[in-house]
Parts: sequence; structure tokens; C-alpha cells
Amino acid sequence: MNRNIVLCGVGGLGTVLASKLIAAAAMNKNLPVMSAETIGMAQRGGSVFSHVRYGYNISSPMIANSEADIILGFEPGETVRMLPFLKEGGTVVTSSRAIMPVTATLSGSSYNGDEMITYLREHVENLFVIDPQKACKEIGSPKTLNTLLLGAAVYSGALGLSEEDIKEAIAARLPEKFHELNFKALEYVRKHSE
Repeated sequence: MNRNIVLCGVGGLGTVLASKLIAAAAMNKNLPVMSAETIGMAQRGGSVFSHVRYGYNISSPMIANSEADIILGFEPGETVRMLPFLKEGGTVVTSSRAIMPVTATLSGSSYNGDEMITYLREHVENLFVIDPQKACKEIGSPKTLNTLLLGAAVYSGALGLSEEDIKEAIAARLPEKFHELNFKALEYVRKHSE
């Protein structure tokens, strides 16, 4: 079982942690894993993306255009920007919450992400959109976006990992005080995916 996964967002949303959890979950299944991250100006809200590949006969951590099985987008504009990586019939899981880029803020432009979600709906056959404000309100914390997206990726079937695989990675990689909250986020997605 091979998977090519692109994760993208802006600094501070949990993109890198999500990629590390996917890698840990795959390694727990004794699958070879390769990953690469581009963090850029993450601390200032700049673009962040990761490539995670797991399975056999992988010779590079980088995913070529049209080869990603799934894109996990933490911000709709960044998700659209990464679409060239998606293979035909691939899956996109994205947050609907827009983060205004610094360039738009400085130029006085307006950006709310709606046009990006519309574009994704028109161009991606297998699309799952997560409303993080609604979910985080029900869960009780705004710090679960990465787990919400991971859960949606699990239930899309495109990630190739189970909820239990992700839970094991969370238990092994995160401090215990964060376990219950993240498990609650996975449960939220499961309930809303059935």
C-alpha cells in the first residue's frame, strides 16, 4: 500500500504536526516513510507544506505533479495552490476557514476564502470541506484543526490509515494532556461522516 500525501497551510495551523502524525502512524504499521517540509516564513503566517510518502519502492520524499493521492489543506487558498500535485481522481480535504495573507492585508485586498472553496467544488471530484469554527465550538477548543483534517482524511478512505492508527500516533507523539481533546476531534469527524 503506497500513499502520496500533500499537506499545506500557513504557519501556526498544525500542518507540520499533522504530517508527523501521519508518518508515525505509517511507521507503526512497519511501512517505509519519507517526508519533506517547506516551512518558509511560517512564524509570520507564510506558506507551509509537507510531502509525506509511505509504502514500498519510494526513492524520494518529494511528490511530483499529478501524483498526490490526497491533499490536506489547512487553508483554502493554499489548497488551491497545491492542486497541481493532485492525481486524477484524488481526494482533497480542506478547511473552509481562510487566513488572509500578509500581502492581501498590506494591499487592502479582501479575501474570505469563499471563492477558493467554490473553485475547489468546481474542480475536485472527491472534496471534503471541514468548517473548523463549527467543529471547534462543539469540541470546545480551537486547537484541533489538524486532527479534524486527519479524521476527515481517514473517513474519506484516501489516507490509507484508520482512526486507530491515528490515535496510536497521537498517544505516542503528543503529551497526555492533549490526548482526550484530539480523540474528541476524531470522534466528531466520525459522527459527522456517517
